[in-house]
Amino acid sequence: MSLQDKYREVTDLAGELQIDNLQVREQDNVLYIDGTAKSAADKEKLWNAYNKIDPDYRSADVVMNIEVEESVSREYTVEVGDSLSKIGKAYGVSWQDIYEANKDIITNPDLIQPGWKLKIPTV
Repeated sequence: MSLQDKYREVTDLAGELQIDNLQVREQDNVLYIDGTAKSAADKEKLWNAYNKIDPDYRSADVVMNIEVEESVSREYTVEVGDSLSKIGKAYGVSWQDIYEANKDIITNPDLIQPGWKLKIPTV
């Protein structure tokens, strides 16, 4: 069985998620999957699908380089009492997506400060 057959579920999911610039190639007994996801949640779905096939990533026969698209629709100024979950709920996005879009500002997703201007990614 080729690696492309073994990981067909992952590459098919990448197609369904419309991963931009998707490239799948097999070289030296390693399957390379490259592209750009529209959200951190889509990237996580791919890793979860991979983990179902190769629990604990023991085979070491896949290199998945999936970037997350930097699309920002709005900016939000953090207020007292805010959390990433609360902000995400208000904009219909996950707190993880907000965290991914603001890693340059946020070092700990549980500690955000009033006055910070956060990028809110598109859904």
